[in-house]
Amino acid sequence: MTQNIYDDVGFFQNYSQLPRSLRGLDGAPEWPALRALLPPLAGSTVLDLGCGFGWFCRFVAGEGAAEVVGVDVSERMLARARAETSATSVRYEQADLEIYEPAAERFDLIYSSLAFHYLVDLPSVFGRVARALKPGGRFVFSVEHPIMTAPRHQRWGEDESGQPVWPVGAYLDEGRRVTDWLAEGVVKQHRTLASYLNLLIGLGLRLRHVEEWGPTPEQIAAEPDWARERERPAFLLIAAERP
Repeated sequence: MTQNIYDDVGFFQNYSQLPRSLRGLDGAPEWPALRALLPPLAGSTVLDLGCGFGWFCRFVAGEGAAEVVGVDVSERMLARARAETSATSVRYEQADLEIYEPAAERFDLIYSSLAFHYLVDLPSVFGRVARALKPGGRFVFSVEHPIMTAPRHQRWGEDESGQPVWPVGAYLDEGRRVTDWLAEGVVKQHRTLASYLNLLIGLGLRLRHVEEWGPTPEQIAAEPDWARERERPAFLLIAAERP
């Protein structure tokens, strides 16, 4: 079973104070880039894998999606999602994404934000996603960029001139990484960029867009503390389509 770190009391309390937890999609700096990858939503059926507090589910419902299913392993996350959702087109399910089996050819859009880098058996998950898409359906997701997940000790350093440096070590050695982020002992799974892309290609999905995301100059002007994030991409954003 996937580590359910989001139901850890300390982790959950810290996560709940992040800008993306307080402000929703507008608090996620990568959201404008992700939003640009979405297909038309009016009348669509949508699955959100790792839905968290339900921000995306409520967004697509507000854009006219006919049916929205949000799935998450965390009871605490889903409790807040249900409490803050009034749209009757949205329902939530508690399930481990490692074994969750959506119905075949049911969804126009399957979406996931920053969840897949926690999963061990991603090939099986992606296989179920491909089967659950309708022909022409789109798969849009984000993960921590492999440059982020690769180091065994994930923290900034400095070069000889004092400039920030993100060390990239053991990049080709995929697998388990343990980091202290909001709580001790958070387990993530490192994969190379090639592994993400080749999983999709091997399933017959057509790549539409790949983005190694970092903040724009305009975002840095508004949030100067983000300047360091230009030193390496924080997130990998991918959109693919079932032919």
